[in-house]
Amino acid sequence: MLKKASQIVQGAVESGRIPGVALGVVGLDGSSEMFCSGVKHLQKPAPVDPDTLFDLASLTKVLFTVPQILHLVEEGLADLDDPLSSCLPELAWMQGSELPSRTLRQLLTHVAGLPAWEAVYTWGGEAHTLKHRVLQHRWEVGPVGAHVYSDIGYILLGLVLERLRGKGLDVFTLSEGLVFNPPNPEQCAATEHDPWRGRVLQGEVHDENCFALGGATGHAGLFGSLKGVLAYVHRLMKGEVLSPAALAEMRRPQHAERALGWLIPTPSYSGGSLCSCQTLGHTGFTGTGVWMDFERGYAWVLLTNRVHPSRRKETGIAELRRAVGNAIAAAWKG
Repeated sequence: MLKKASQIVQGAVESGRIPGVALGVVGLDGSSEMFCSGVKHLQKPAPVDPDTLFDLASLTKVLFTVPQILHLVEEGLADLDDPLSSCLPELAWMQGSELPSRTLRQLLTHVAGLPAWEAVYTWGGEAHTLKHRVLQHRWEVGPVGAHVYSDIGYILLGLVLERLRGKGLDVFTLSEGLVFNPPNPEQCAATEHDPWRGRVLQGEVHDENCFALGGATGHAGLFGSLKGVLAYVHRLMKGEVLSPAALAEMRRPQHAERALGWLIPTPSYSGGSLCSCQTLGHTGFTGTGVWMDFERGYAWVLLTNRVHPSRRKETGIAELRRAVGNAIAAAWKG
């Protein structure tokens, strides 16, 4: 299944575009193949293997936050169409009328009118105080419906989870091979030489806002190995993570580009041109991605540290993802 796809990613490593890569595919029957190449760290060249932890970046949104919000719904603790004010009542008195009335569904699907990003990490203060500043900040909220991919929305969803569960995201139970704030940096693929922190990041989250907020947020912070992510998406596809009703809702298109958090196939789709229309996918800024083709019965995972040592070099990650996705789709015999 991975013969051609592995040649493609090997070429990206050998050309120096990407330091390290872990690629895998798993069928609904549990059969899987994995391929790893390159190094975790350019200055400490230990090879990437299936247990190497990659900073999953925005895959946190769909592998953690979306299922966790749906668990709240399954348990009757929230509804997708509840307004934010029902979970975070202090929003209502400091904000205008717009943000508190926005729903969990609107935040999950990036149509709540929230801005894409804000340099929260420059506000200063420790994580607990910063979280409360996020809640009290007067966010400029646009009209409902326009698709603006928003880290801010998912930061707020993470705060909803912490409030309703009564604990920090960093102590939520995770599947094997997934972790917030990894205890062993040497197990991790390095990311960027960060000017703000003044060091090459290895084992600490790349996203500055997530780091400032404690390393575990609704939009970023999750680390995962190829083994761990493959096993988790296999369980997700088989209906072992969510109830059938919740899984069906997660898969249902919410607008032209997106299901509940996940992206659905459109022109120039990150998973390539050959995936079925029943595919859900998502990418992470650090160079990660997951795609699940429910019609054909397989999922594939591509983990890279393409931002090592800098995000400011062209790695061709978008083209690489599409080429790999097409090669896997063409080779799939399931």
